[in-house]
Amino acid sequence: MLQKFGFTQYESQVFEVLTASEEPMDATSIVKYSQVPKSKIYEVLQRLVEKGLILTSFQERKKLYTALSLETTIDKLTDEFQANIDEIRNTTFKLHDSDERVWTIQNNSSINALLRERIQNARKEILVTGWSDELAPLLPLLEEKKKEGLEVELLSVGELDPGKLHAHVLLPDEKHEALERHKLMIIDHEEILFAGVEGDTFQGIHTLSKPLVKFFTEFFYHDVALTEITKKYEEILMADEEIKEILMKLRY
Repeated sequence: MLQKFGFTQYESQVFEVLTASEEPMDATSIVKYSQVPKSKIYEVLQRLVEKGLILTSFQERKKLYTALSLETTIDKLTDEFQANIDEIRNTTFKLHDSDERVWTIQNNSSINALLRERIQNARKEILVTGWSDELAPLLPLLEEKKKEGLEVELLSVGELDPGKLHAHVLLPDEKHEALERHKLMIIDHEEILFAGVEGDTFQGIHTLSKPLVKFFTEFFYHDVALTEITKKYEEILMADEEIKEILMKLRY
């Protein structure tokens, strides 16, 4: 009977034996009559206890088991079945597709237009990094989003007056080998727009891919950490030629 309600064969056999018995039974007796292996009996009994179908007690250091009456069991299963029906009835089912597509975009003006559009659509947080002259035109829009209650954080390569925005500023060393023009924006931990210079033109990507969003978010905070560490300990770091050589090779 219980197997029709999703219980295992062993659970059904144990419950049947306990229901048939007029007296409480210990595990040894249950094994004898139910033919459930001794190695499994305590596991099966514990599951039935957790499901509320059997009661336990101790008598002379021996643990005894007895089943709920059949009528009580029927009432219990009926209530649970109805609760499950109600839950299904009140549940809204929706497919949650993960969009892993990566879109490419060229032309700097098109990339900037897409940056502004995505900023307008942000709901919770905006992380932006890029060169100061590229970020400056975005500041008024970013300030508006901050006034709306969004978290906004900037990392600028080159001097920038961010106003009331939370900003980190990297003043590049003239010996920096790997600094290249780039811009990165992460919106709501859900999408990224990244662009870099190939030849003389900007080329970018836009994606909702979760692995890429996670990677570029870590990339952003990696750059922030390097910027703040370098700023705070610049004299010490630059005095060490080995560390200085490494820092000059980092992209930031």
